[in-house]
Amino acid sequence: MNHFIDSIRIMLGGAPHRPEKEDFTEEAAALHKFKQTPEQKKLRVAAIKAEFEDKEKSHKWRNLRWASIIIVNLMFIVSFHFDVQLVEGALTASRFVGFHMADLNSSLQVVLAHKEILINLVIGTVTVALVWWLVGGRSFCSWVCPYHLIAEFAEKIHLWLAEKKLVSDHEFHRGMRPALYVIFAVLAFVTGYTVFETISPVGILSRALIYGASLALIWVVVLLLIEIFYSRRFWCRYACPIGLTYGFVGSVSPVAVRYDLQHCLHEGECRKVCMVPHVLEMTKKQRATDLKIDIGADCTRCGMCVDACPTGALTFKLRGTGGLL
Repeated sequence: MNHFIDSIRIMLGGAPHRPEKEDFTEEAAALHKFKQTPEQKKLRVAAIKAEFEDKEKSHKWRNLRWASIIIVNLMFIVSFHFDVQLVEGALTASRFVGFHMADLNSSLQVVLAHKEILINLVIGTVTVALVWWLVGGRSFCSWVCPYHLIAEFAEKIHLWLAEKKLVSDHEFHRGMRPALYVIFAVLAFVTGYTVFETISPVGILSRALIYGASLALIWVVVLLLIEIFYSRRFWCRYACPIGLTYGFVGSVSPVAVRYDLQHCLHEGECRKVCMVPHVLEMTKKQRATDLKIDIGADCTRCGMCVDACPTGALTFKLRGTGGLL
């Protein structure tokens, strides 16, 4: 199956397929076969042990992301409280030095609810779409979204509790997210009200940071409690339509995480830290169909897998340039 089409299918909730023999390139098939020889198996086990003994855990991309989220949201706060007028509004809709910006999912909700297309909304939507196409679609989730940041801390608590066997992760079908996407779109059209914006933790947090707390924060707390005690990263993995919207934009983005089969030890550290581990299916043994593969549309470009990989098998790339970011 075409990699792009399969990437979209998986983002929409489809399960990753185990490749058929004819799906592999000659080079990838030969390398998989070579890695399965007894000598290479022993060498790989020794290499995994050595890598984890010698390698200090990197947090380079995580630290950059956290700084990005804080700085972007701080710009909104400072602009409002000090009347700087650099960035006006919130993440859902704003003006940057007077130029209109509009979140893609919020724009869709507004158009469906009011059955009207405004020129400023079109300008803002196209601008934001171009920006996130350039930097990688769902990178909005990991590099700008304030809920993503606090959800990471909730995830750390969940993993600590899981290690103590006090909680366990309850998975949902990933098809729930596109189903909710359609449901919220229909509700906006039928009711004339942007229903999703009422419960979106992204908008709630953005507005609370800028304009002050509201009772809507109770819903954010409820979501975090669900993620701590019941389902790891529930909102981002299974529910949020915003991630799906930006996923479509990022499916053809020039910025991607690239997997290199030659350097991979298949130890699985990348999948352990990934919020959307289904996009890293090719890192499993006998799964990569080519020597180098760009990670699919649902990837948030968070860099967690890049930090976790002990051999540099996962790196950021600009498609078409062959260059490292």
